[in-house]
Parts: sequence; C-alpha cells; structure tokens
Amino acid sequence: MISDIHEGRLIEAAEKIKAETGLEAIYTQVCNVTDEAQVQTLVTAAEEKLGGVDVLINNAGLGGSKLLVEMEDAEWNRVLDVTLTGTMRMTRAILPAMMARKSGVIVNNASVLGWRAQKEQAHYAAAKAGVMALTRCSALEAAEYGIRINAVSPSIALHDFLRKSAPQDLLQQLASREAFGRAAEVWEIANIMMFLASDYSSYMAGEVISASSQRA
Repeated sequence: MISDIHEGRLIEAAEKIKAETGLEAIYTQVCNVTDEAQVQTLVTAAEEKLGGVDVLINNAGLGGSKLLVEMEDAEWNRVLDVTLTGTMRMTRAILPAMMARKSGVIVNNASVLGWRAQKEQAHYAAAKAGVMALTRCSALEAAEYGIRINAVSPSIALHDFLRKSAPQDLLQQLASREAFGRAAEVWEIANIMMFLASDYSSYMAGEVISASSQRA
C-alpha cells in the first residue's frame, strides 16, 4: 500500500509500480499526515487490505529554503508538522497492531541535515534531527515487542519533487560536493530502506544509517 496527500500523484505512482513490476495488488490511500483522523484511516485500511502491516516506511517530508530571521511561525510549524510530527503520528498509529503481533519493522527517512549545518535549512534540519531522536527512543520501546525501528539519513537524492521545490543551482552545488560528483539516485536510498526492512538487519534497533558520499 502506498499513500500520498496528492491523489493524482498517488494514482500515477501506483500505475508506475504496476508497469515496472507486474504487481497488480497495489493499494492506494490518500492521507495527510498532519491529520490524525486521516492517519488512523490509512492504518486501518492497510491492516485490513494487507492482512496486517509488516513494514511501515515513513517517507512523508516537507522542506524549503528560508533564512531563520525571515521565517514565520506558520512555515516553521508546517515543516515540523509534516516531517517530524507526521512520522510520530504514523509510528504511534501502527505500533499497537505490531505490538499485538509482536513483530514488525518501521523505517524512517531522516537526513544528514540532522547532523550537519546548512544555511536556510533551520526548520528542515531541526525536523530531521527530531526524526533521528524519535527513531532512537521509539526503537527502545518497540524492541520489547520484537519490533525494529531504524532510519536512513541521505545527503541528497534527486527526484521530481525536490527539483520543483529547490533552486537548480543549489541542487547542483550540493551534488558537486559529493565524493562521486553527483547526487544519489532514489533507488540507491531505497536499497538501504529495503535492507532495514529485511531480516538482514535483524539486530539493528534505533540506528541511523548515513547514506552520503560527502568527503567529511
């Protein structure tokens, strides 16, 4: 099951997955992770249609570029509500079912900005640092029930949404700092998520894997 706040984008993604994989059982559910009722509806639908959720990947996020002195409360709150609190809401909503089964995996999408500094990214960096802390703390609570919670922390991975939301010259500048001279492909980050979702990471809890080729 995949979810998105944008219905058209969600349908397009489902059709692309079907075309590329041959899978037909791709369920979709529109969800705004800042709305608790929609979060609960998504989790209920996933539990029913999938016969129980084995893996949750928290991938909803929102960024932007703005100097802190120019940032209004509404912009700060919106980024944190989607990126950090949205991750918390989804985790909180799915945990009871996973705890009852004493199994499950949650993979969070963090960012190297949770560790590193960058101008005009105070809101996004604070949110991603919060995702890292949420991952560590929730993992200790979940481990008692056989549930693993970990995160991946990419530097820069180019995708259509990022290209639309950030200046092209900034993206090129950030990519040029990478050791390979390029940004990551989306599948290179997805591979790490699949590792964390699989039994190959069975002894990992509360870890944040840095997916970055930056020099230092």
